Amino acid sequence: MVDTTDIEKKSLEAHVELCAERYRHLELKLENLETDVSSVKVTAREIHETVTQMNDRRNNQLLNWAVGLIGVLMAALGYMISHYVIK
Repeated sequence: MVDTTDIEKKSLEAHVELCAERYRHLELKLENLETDVSSVKVTAREIHETVTQMNDRRNNQLLNWAVGLIGVLMAALGYMISHYVIK
């Protein structure tokens, strides 16, 4: 807490003025804090969206690879059946 000055102890008007200045300063600090928290909130939302998009892309990529691999295995199996079993 801010210590009172000698002039505040002797003059109510000085005390009121200094308190008003202190409250203005605290209000300014609170507004700055609110602005900072808002920017952190926006940044966190952007990071969340980016991570979600990356996860979706990765899942699609893995699904495409799996479908391709299954297709190649099916083609190889069909080739083997047609050349070794049916002959």
